[in-house]
Amino acid sequence: MQLDTDFVRSLFPAFSEPALQGQAFFENAGGSYPCAPVVDRLFRSYRERKVQPYGPFEASRLGGEEMDEARRRLAAMLNVGTDELSFGPSTTANTYVLAQAVRQWLRDEGGGAVIVTDQDHEANSGPWRRLAEDGVEIREWRLDPDTGQLDPAGLAALLDERVRVVCFPHCSNVVGEINDVAALCDMVHAAGAVACVDGVSYAPHGLPDVAALGADIYLFSTYKTYGPHQGVMTIRRALAERLPNQGHWFNGASPYKRFTPAGPDHAQVAACAGIADYIDMIHARHAPDHAAPAERARAVHDLFRAHETRLLQPLLDYLAARNDLRLIGSRRAEGRAPTVAVVLDRPAGEVAAELAPHGINAGGGDFYAVRALQAMGVDPGHGVLRMSFVHYTTQAEVDRLIRALDYVL
Repeated sequence: MQLDTDFVRSLFPAFSEPALQGQAFFENAGGSYPCAPVVDRLFRSYRERKVQPYGPFEASRLGGEEMDEARRRLAAMLNVGTDELSFGPSTTANTYVLAQAVRQWLRDEGGGAVIVTDQDHEANSGPWRRLAEDGVEIREWRLDPDTGQLDPAGLAALLDERVRVVCFPHCSNVVGEINDVAALCDMVHAAGAVACVDGVSYAPHGLPDVAALGADIYLFSTYKTYGPHQGVMTIRRALAERLPNQGHWFNGASPYKRFTPAGPDHAQVAACAGIADYIDMIHARHAPDHAAPAERARAVHDLFRAHETRLLQPLLDYLAARNDLRLIGSRRAEGRAPTVAVVLDRPAGEVAAELAPHGINAGGGDFYAVRALQAMGVDPGHGVLRMSFVHYTTQAEVDRLIRALDYVL
């Protein structure tokens, strides 16, 4: 079964917006278009329910119920407990709060080591590296400078009884390689450590089954999964209870409030229920049955990935055949996300600007993956041209991108 892209695109207001006609959007790794259910819920929240939630009057009660609905339905689709999911202003902020909790935990437990990678976006690396200022040992799992890949053998060499937390990406935002999270989590757990997975660059391509992956902590951003600008963090209940409370002291008994120092954006949290609406609408269109939420999410995930993989391979083949650029990451669409970065003979930002008149919306720069680019011998100031798409992208748009690249390069 193939994804019905006409139906998909009918659920995104951007594709019927006159100002965006003639534009092919290839900067999805920086943020996706929002789907109609999210836009509708956000509009309703601001218009009808923009009051303090959980009060006794109707608007307040409905606002709180919709926030609870978002948490409950997304948690079910991710296959975690409702109280294991928390919202925050961004993944960067969520990771910083989490790192502070780990800092206190390690201090109370007598110290330990944290492993990070140089393949990461800075959001899942920088907050952890700062713990070195407080005496926490930081170990770096380094990527292969030629391929950009993380070799599990490199992680194995770093693991010992001192390691308490291992932080790594599900997928890099410039390399595009999808790491084998389940296998890596097994390695981490065998060493007695906690696995913290940055899913920001993977979740847009289908919500993962967090329980099946085995991740103790999983983070992603809803503004890249067709929603508003929020960060989602799932933490296993037992671990959340072990880590020091970072929220108000009187909320310490609530796992999902322990890592939210400030009140969440009520309207945006409520609007996140629209992401669940959207996934259910896609599932109903392609497989109208009564599967459980996690099963529906897995089915839609597989539809998204199959469509993206089919579109990605011709683009990779085209880029790999050129001798005037360096393609970062694998040339095989299987096993990587449709986030494609290339190194050119001139600054990438200039090329992105040259593509814009052709109706190609792409980005050029370092994309906060400075460490990864440096490790692969790429000057971050020169940057990479990044072309990223998701399931609502069409074959015609990919063909148009290739024609524009032919002209500009």
